[in-house]
Amino acid sequence: MVLAMVRVPTEALEDVARRFALLSDPTRLRVLKELHDSGESTVSALAEAAGVSVANASQHLGRLALGGVVSRHKVGRTVVYRITEPAITQLCDIVCASLDITPEATTSPLTDATVS
Repeated sequence: MVLAMVRVPTEALEDVARRFALLSDPTRLRVLKELHDSGESTVSALAEAAGVSVANASQHLGRLALGGVVSRHKVGRTVVYRITEPAITQLCDIVCASLDITPEATTSPLTDATVS
């Protein structure tokens, strides 16, 4: 399948590069995978599932929130995160397909795609 490439204005290339840079960190991708699997989650639950410290997960979630990929809201005293950028799943589908990664009975490679 050949995809038509969208013509990105030259002045927007910096924004495009920042989005790719935001998604280029393996820990951030693990946190996103766990958040995708759970729908919504707390920092501590995401940290445990992703195998990182709470401080590390919090830092990555902060960057993802600043980049508009995730949002956070409070439930009582607890902060809960969720993915708010709908294109993230599509982007992961495209990238994983190009790497010939087959997810295990899922609808999105974001859920189970790992690269060794």
